[in-house]
Amino acid sequence: MEHLLDTEQRLPHPVERVFAFFAEAGNLQRITPPELRFGIVTPLPIVLGAGTTIDYRLRLFGIPFLWRSVITEWDPPRAFTDEQVKGPYALWIHRHVFEPERGGTVIRDRVRYKLPLGPVGDLAHPVVRRQLARIFDYRRRAVEAAFPGGAL
Repeated sequence: MEHLLDTEQRLPHPVERVFAFFAEAGNLQRITPPELRFGIVTPLPIVLGAGTTIDYRLRLFGIPFLWRSVITEWDPPRAFTDEQVKGPYALWIHRHVFEPERGGTVIRDRVRYKLPLGPVGDLAHPVVRRQLARIFDYRRRAVEAAFPGGAL
């Protein structure tokens, strides 16, 4: 079964500056919770654009994974999409949208995902949903910390 995760965050900074932060692949480690032991395997710096492939390593529920994603949409400074090519999910498509708003930027994330193992894997969805909520909450706080002035 396909699941959705939608988040929204507002920052008092111009969309070009906010997009540039997310376009710097190295910042992904800054906004990922330490317990995931996230690391970028692809040598830095990485120039993001349509077709860019990035390899990561991380731990989910203590289990080590390699994760490969590809940028399938690149529309600076408005949006980009990354899709898991290899990793722990049966499907993972993460669309990042950056919209100018009075005095700042609204960041919208939509993740479409499926758990592995079909209906058996879906039994774990309540646990996975809580974990994703914690990860994106950490991310929200880390992004706010990276942008002095806080949220709108």
